[in-house]
Formats: sequence, C-alpha cells, structure tokens
Amino acid sequence: RARVEAGPRTGILFGRERFGLYNDEVGLADEIVTFPVDPGFSSLNIAQAVLLMSYEWMKSGLADETETNFSGPELVPANKEQLHSLFAYLENALEARGYFRPEEKKPKMVDNLRAVLTRAGFAEPELKVLRGIISSLDRFSPAMPRGDGSPGDDPRRLPAGARSRAKDEES
Repeated sequence: RARVEAGPRTGILFGRERFGLYNDEVGLADEIVTFPVDPGFSSLNIAQAVLLMSYEWMKSGLADETETNFSGPELVPANKEQLHSLFAYLENALEARGYFRPEEKKPKMVDNLRAVLTRAGFAEPELKVLRGIISSLDRFSPAMPRGDGSPGDDPRRLPAGARSRAKDEES
C-alpha cells in the first residue's frame, strides 16, 4: 500500500492453481505475499486467493480495520401503522377475489398471512413494492392483462380468446 501511495503503478500477480508462478515471474516482483494456510491443504484456488488479497488490501487502506465499505442501503423500518395498512389492503384485495374459502377458516388464514408478513421485518420501500404488487391485482386480470387503462373498451387490446368472446357478445 505504501508503494501505491508513493505514486508508482502497482500490480498484483496471482499464480496458477496447480503450481503458482514461474521463477521468472517471481523475479519481477518487488514483494512476495503469502497466506498462512493449513499445510495439508497448501494451495488456494484463484478465486479464493483474489478474494482474500482484495479483502486484505481493502482493510489495509482503512483508518480503522473494523470499518468496512460493505454495507447495504440505509432502510427505515416500516412502522406498525404502515404494516397494518398493508394488511388491510391485502386482505381487501384477497377478499374481493374469494381467497378466503371456506369462510370459517378466514380468521386463521388472516392470522397466518399476517404472521408471514410480520416475520420479514419490512422496510418502507419494501412495503411500497408489496402494495404495488397487490394494487396490480386490481388493475390486471386474465381478460385485461395490460390493465384497465384507456382505451379499455377497444377489443383489439383484448387477448385473442377474450376478443372472440367480445365479438360474440356484440352479435
């Protein structure tokens, strides 16, 4: 790392999995890096070696070794109000489609559905995705796979089977 910061261009050579680098290749190196490995398994495959070297290189450039650049986006957890709103929305969409059958099993089905969705610990953007998926159930159907947008009454926009049914209804 000190050489890189001093200005000269630096490269890292990785040996072949079977036998490493040739002697003339080793002769080009200013420094040799080896990894302490189990003598019974004295070689790493190239992917493991590149991963390990890259990780150690990244760590060597950090002010604090516990600080890493590996992190996901900061997601704000959804609050209970948002989650319960999603539950109500989903339950209404499923109810409208006759999902809760037989009717006497509906309370248990709702409990199971809420348990599955609660366990995930969704963030706000994830709830928005789910709400979008559920709302698509309202806009799209087998008869109208592209939604109910205009021109909704145009039979040319219907799938072939629905188009022939629409013609029969007009006759």
